[in-house]
Amino acid sequence: MKQHHLKIEPSDVGRYVLLPGDPARCKTIASHFDQARKVAQNREFVTYTGKLLNEPVSVTSTGIGNPSAAIAIEELRAVGADTFIRVGTSGGMQPNQTPGDLAIITGSIRDEGTSNHYLPIEFPAVASLDVVSALRTAAEKLGYKTHLGISHSKDSYYGQMSPERMPVAAYLQDRWKAWVQGGAICAEMESAILLTLGAVYRLRVGSVTLIAINQAKPELGVSTNITPMINTAIETIRLLIQQDRMVKE
Repeated sequence: MKQHHLKIEPSDVGRYVLLPGDPARCKTIASHFDQARKVAQNREFVTYTGKLLNEPVSVTSTGIGNPSAAIAIEELRAVGADTFIRVGTSGGMQPNQTPGDLAIITGSIRDEGTSNHYLPIEFPAVASLDVVSALRTAAEKLGYKTHLGISHSKDSYYGQMSPERMPVAAYLQDRWKAWVQGGAICAEMESAILLTLGAVYRLRVGSVTLIAINQAKPELGVSTNITPMINTAIETIRLLIQQDRMVKE
């Protein structure tokens, strides 16, 4: 059955899927595939499919935020995908981070509303160990600087970037200080639901993000270079394909 929002069918996608937020990034990511083709486009959801190591792989944009990401993951899972890696941008939260570094997310603070519709808030949002390991191996192989740890995943971009403008400014700022003190490495808007759905549906899930800014040190500027993040994700899919083949043998 064709999915309502993504307009995809089982034959349209592979089991391995990369999930950028921005639809415009799908074509760039798909250029790393062999035989890449656009298979669907509707609303914020754009899907390309091609091959890596002769295995079908796909990229689907999720739009901004956990609600639309949940729709994308639900419908991709419904047509057979089972391995997902989020690729996006984030704000760094620790003073030792430089714009252009990569964040490999091991778990997420569920400071959003979507995942509450799946599991109680006490249930942790945790990435799959084999995906985290493959991401780290891929980044090290390619020579990229990475930070492993917890992301702050939330619904309000401006609540993070300009909390002082909000009527609940003190609440937002106090919580932000807690996340930083607890060691959270980055702030972003989609990983919590991805990792939660990974638990609910027994999917393999993980996230790698570009640290575009360091919110503790804004004077360091902004990085828009998504190439290391994409290269790491592509190499990670290759590693997972190879591992899956070894298991079958």
